[in-house]
Amino acid sequence: MPHPGHWDNNHRADCWLVAKDGDRVVGWSALHPVPYQEVYSGVAEVSVYVAEYARGKGEGRALLNSSASASEPAGVRTLQGNILVENEASIALHSAGGIRTVGTKERIGRLYGRWRDTVFMERRSDVGGA
Repeated sequence: MPHPGHWDNNHRADCWLVAKDGDRVVGWSALHPVPYQEVYSGVAEVSVYVAEYARGKGEGRALLNSSASASEPAGVRTLQGNILVENEASIALHSAGGIRTVGTKERIGRLYGRWRDTVFMERRSDVGGA
């Protein structure tokens, strides 16, 4: 699980969520605005990370649902996710959270020296006429 501090400057402070077990961080989620052009204002990529030892306990679902709830008052009308095709658990989590599969981006990201495909997922809000 990436340390949340690594992402601080690139994610919306008003949509940062942390899951804890006592004093220990077990997961976090954040929204990263899609910055390409003004036409994409209100679009954000959602990131959800849960520590391996904490998976399967509902933390990811709670973080994703809370991110979706926090996004609308913050003016985000579309949530997007790009998930490695082999990350079946994350794809299932996002699907269960109402984020639909739009398609596959082939060889879009390079990780550990290999080009990887990602599943592109999206959730549109009813808020703001999206």
